[in-house]
Parts: sequence; structure tokens; C-alpha cells
Amino acid sequence: MTTKHDGRFHFLTLIRRLGRIGVTMFAGAFLTVLAGFIIFMQQQQDLRVWHTADLDEEYTTEKQVTGFAGYLALEDRLFSQLEAEIYDKIPLDERQLLNRYSRGSLSDPAQWANNWNRSFEFTVPKPVAGVLLLHGLSDSPYSLRKMGQKLSASGAYVLGLRIPGHGTAPSGLVKIKWEDMAGAVRLAMGHLKKQFGDIPLYIVGYSNGGALAVQYILSTLENVSLPRASGVVLISPEIGVAKIAALAVWQDRIGRLLSLPKLAWNSVLPEYDPFKYNSFAVNAGHQAFRLTNEIQNQITRYTKSDVLSQLPPIMAFQSVVDATVRVPALIEGLFDRLPQGDHELVLFDINRLAAKNPLMDTGPRDVIAALLDKPILSYRLSLISNESASSRKVALYQRYTGSSEKTVFPLSLAWPAGVYSLSHVALPFAPDDPLYGGDDAEKSPGINIGNVVLRGEKGVLRINPASLLRLHWNPFYDYLEQRVLQFTALRGSE
Repeated sequence: MTTKHDGRFHFLTLIRRLGRIGVTMFAGAFLTVLAGFIIFMQQQQDLRVWHTADLDEEYTTEKQVTGFAGYLALEDRLFSQLEAEIYDKIPLDERQLLNRYSRGSLSDPAQWANNWNRSFEFTVPKPVAGVLLLHGLSDSPYSLRKMGQKLSASGAYVLGLRIPGHGTAPSGLVKIKWEDMAGAVRLAMGHLKKQFGDIPLYIVGYSNGGALAVQYILSTLENVSLPRASGVVLISPEIGVAKIAALAVWQDRIGRLLSLPKLAWNSVLPEYDPFKYNSFAVNAGHQAFRLTNEIQNQITRYTKSDVLSQLPPIMAFQSVVDATVRVPALIEGLFDRLPQGDHELVLFDINRLAAKNPLMDTGPRDVIAALLDKPILSYRLSLISNESASSRKVALYQRYTGSSEKTVFPLSLAWPAGVYSLSHVALPFAPDDPLYGGDDAEKSPGINIGNVVLRGEKGVLRINPASLLRLHWNPFYDYLEQRVLQFTALRGSE
């Protein structure tokens, strides 16, 4: 005779068996997907010496470096090591016309009068301000070179910092931590303060450099020993990255566990750019994720202690379309969280005339409409957009701090024919930039990347065509530059 107790026992046994089957099926599916992913990643190009070299003369916070002079001395040793461990070891079959690590090639940084992969200083006799320039992830000081030259010509002492892990070889980003990058920023700001005393100090940060700038000024709110900045300029700042970046560390760990070094890389590409890595280490994305999380934690902590009002003015320039960083994170994760102050967000819209093309995605319109329709903003909003949907000319649409009023100012600027938007990598580069510029680019001593027209069959180009599809220069660069000069109270005009 079967009792209710026996029936319940059999039911629970069935549930357990089904549960074990489900777990087994899930585990099997997971392992199948993982195996497929590993096989896919293993099909990347073979790693070269610039992916594997361990350049141990790089700065980290664990090294006994005192002062910025010590940082530069370590950088000297690092570049000597780069020469010995990579340049001198390139096999003959890899000494190609477009290999950054092949001396005499079009991609060789030594073709340029200055090696813009290294930290640089622009000095003036009697500086009226000090400016620290912070470049982006996988980037180099070259990206803010032109901005630095203009600021220097306007009376500022300029320090372009080579952030640790950069300017040498992609392997530099395999082990570096964001704390090392932040440590270098502190050394540089301490140097500016020691050199010039009470003159105003500004930070201009591009991409990951923007994140480091924000993390620094937030840190000054609780660490009074850190020199204060008088203002911060952010260009395509990295305030938020895709959530999938949180999984990057596991890809790297699985690679280490299984002795599969290719899993330490999101992409392995030819190194044809003299001042930027084309290959991208998994750890770089992980550090970006950690850094942006730290910024959000700092803002939350300082909101509770009500000290965010002590932040210096922040001006940010951002394209409304950006495949590298999350634009909503800049708005919701930074500007919307700031107390009312002298801050400004400058957005570059897509080309609304080009957006009439049915192939175009006009999604950014919703982001802009939401900002323009907010009852009150705690910062000034400036939008560069078409005067009308039928014109390539652009105008400045503004909303002022604490006001719902909208104003429009005509600008003597227009979208170039054939350009439908800016990009993450375009903002800090002028149209005449010799490396990344367009039709008006100055003559490059080597390769020009910004003016490649893609017409033909796939598989023919030696370099990744997807990266060349992005606009590399900013048609509105002069406007951005003038606004930076005004913000830093240096010479400039409307």
C-alpha cells in the first residue's frame, strides 16, 4: 500500500533527478560554448614579441619612485629596454613596410621629429597656467599633442604624460593596473604644483585619460595633500563601459589556467599605427571597468558627505554616437549626479542631413530630446547640430544651468560632405593632423591613417578595414580648441 509519505518521497526524488539532469545539461551547454569560444579565440593571429615581451622597467605603484623626475628616469630605462627586447629582436620576415616595430618602416615612430609615445613638456618663460594632458587607453601622448601646442602658445606650461603601459608595446597592457595609471597622474600633478606654486592647474583628459582625471579630482576631496585642479576638460571620457567588460577578467584567467596566451587578448592585429596599439589586451578592458566602478563608488561616497560642490568646473566634449564608451554613463553617471555648478556638457550630434538616408540609425535623437526636455539641468548643455534637416550647416543649441530656457546660436561651421557623425577616436584630432587627418592633412613623415578610402574587395587590405571606417579627425576641432582656451582662461575668442 502506498502512503502519502511515499508519494511525496517519489515526487521529491523525481525533482532532484530532474534538477541534476538540468544542471548537467546546463554544464554541458556552458562547456560547449566555452570550447567554441576558445577555439574561435585561438584562431587569432599568432602572438609576436610585442605581445609577449615583459618590459619590467615600467612604472608601478610598487616601485620606489619619488617625484616626476624619477618617473622620467624610469621611462628612459623603459625605452632602452623596448629597443633591446623588441626592436632588436624582430625577425627579418616581420620587418615590413607597415610594422611599427620595424625600423625605417612607414609606421616607425622614429620617422617623426619627436617620439610622441613618450612624455613631453612644453615650457614657456612665465607660464600663466599649468596643464596636464592625459591620453586614452592603448593610446599615447600624441593624441593631445596639437592641443598641448596651442595651450603652450597661449601661455601655459604643458605636460603630456605617457600613462603607464602605453607608448611601448601592446604587452604593456597585459598586467598594468588602473592604480598604476592613477599613481602616475598624482606624480605629474605634484610636479606641476612644485614647479609653479599657485598658478591655476588644469587637466585635459581624453577617453581613459578623462576617467583618470575625474578619479583624481574626486580623490582631492578627501586627500588634502593632493594639488587641486582649477578645472578639468574631458574629451570622449570613459565614465562607463559595456557591462560585458566585467567578464573580461575570466577570459584572462581561463587562458592562464589552460596555458592559452591568446585568451589574454580581445584582438591581435598588425601594429601599423606608430602612436597607438592596434591589438587590445583583455586586462585593459578589465582595468577600464574597475576604474569606472571606482568613480561611481567615489561619487556615491562623496554625495553622502555633501562635498561634491567643492569639485572644480568640468567641461566635457562627447559625440552622441560612440562605439567605445557609453554616452548615457557620462550623462547619468557623472553630470546628472553633480550638484549645480559651473559645469558644461558639449555634445556633437550626428549629421541630420545624412540621417535622411534609410541606411542610417537615428537612435541618438531620443537621447538628445530627453536632455533638451528635462525640466531643470544642474549644468549647461551645449549641442552642436544641423541648423535644419536640409542643411549641412550647424548651430549651437544651449540650455543654461538651472533654467529650462533654450537658445540657438549660428556657427560658421558645417558637416563635410560624406561625413555622417563623429566617433570616439575623432574628437581630439584636427582635419590637418598628419597621421589621422583627412584631405587637408599635413604631409606625414610616415603613414596617414585618416584619409584611406575603402573601395574594393575584402581580404585585400593588410590592415583591419573596420578600424578605418571610423572617422579619425574632427571637422569641428577648431571650435573645441577655442572652447578649451576659454575654459582655461587662456587666449581665445568665440
